[in-house]
Amino acid sequence: MSEVSSTGGVTARLEVLRARLRAEPKVLVAYSGGADSALVAAVAAAELGDAAVAVTAVSASLPDRERRAARAFARAHGITHVEVATDELDRPGYVANAGDRCFHCKSALLDALVPLAELSGAAIALGTNLDDLGDHRPGQRAAALRGAIAPLVDAGLTKADVRDVSALLGLETAEKPAAACLSSRVAYGDPVTAEVLARIEAAEEALRALGVPTCRVRAHADGTVARLEVPAQEYERVSTLRAAVDEAVRGAGFTFCALDLQPFRSGRMNVLLGLPVVAGSA
Repeated sequence: MSEVSSTGGVTARLEVLRARLRAEPKVLVAYSGGADSALVAAVAAAELGDAAVAVTAVSASLPDRERRAARAFARAHGITHVEVATDELDRPGYVANAGDRCFHCKSALLDALVPLAELSGAAIALGTNLDDLGDHRPGQRAAALRGAIAPLVDAGLTKADVRDVSALLGLETAEKPAAACLSSRVAYGDPVTAEVLARIEAAEEALRALGVPTCRVRAHADGTVARLEVPAQEYERVSTLRAAVDEAVRGAGFTFCALDLQPFRSGRMNVLLGLPVVAGSA
């Protein structure tokens, strides 16, 4: 638990978040369905009612599993929810997949949200938490340029605090593992294409079906090589199932399948480039 994990401390953090959101007449929450944005969306809906709308960006980088989960969470908690198509795959800077890919992704999201926000007089709220400020997240620059707010940061919530507050509210996302976009699996410098993203998603779904729930399929060599990252405790299972795993990954469209001998770690692509990373990255 976090440093504010006592009931009183968690309640105090929640009250600060509630007050921060009440200060906005209307909000559009950039909502992926992850723990951070789910908390913002749930509290905003509780405080502002229909003046709070959760907006999910839909593109080839969003796994269908996550899209369905975001819809289900919104329905379960009475959150007004809409989806908008975003055009990041039409943006050369995003496709190029340099270290600033997230800047172009966030720009695409906010370019879709800004007209809606201006039309309704709403602020755009992101699920950024305090820990994210120390991570490699170029998207924060795009958000700042467009005036988006970060209620979790304003309320002083870290990632651990988000989980504690979510648990206090009984949100099922309190223990939800990080589930970053599919583009985070593509090696920097390799182009991000809809075909590669579909390949990654199909491979990860096939591995889940084999009983390997926590896995990252990292795409290398222009999407021909799949490097699998699994927790250390899954090595034996993957080894036992190696023929089925290899068949599943190749069946998803990869030419080669390799198991990384280093266990799964969030943000591995950033680590390989020596970029800062915190828990919750891809």
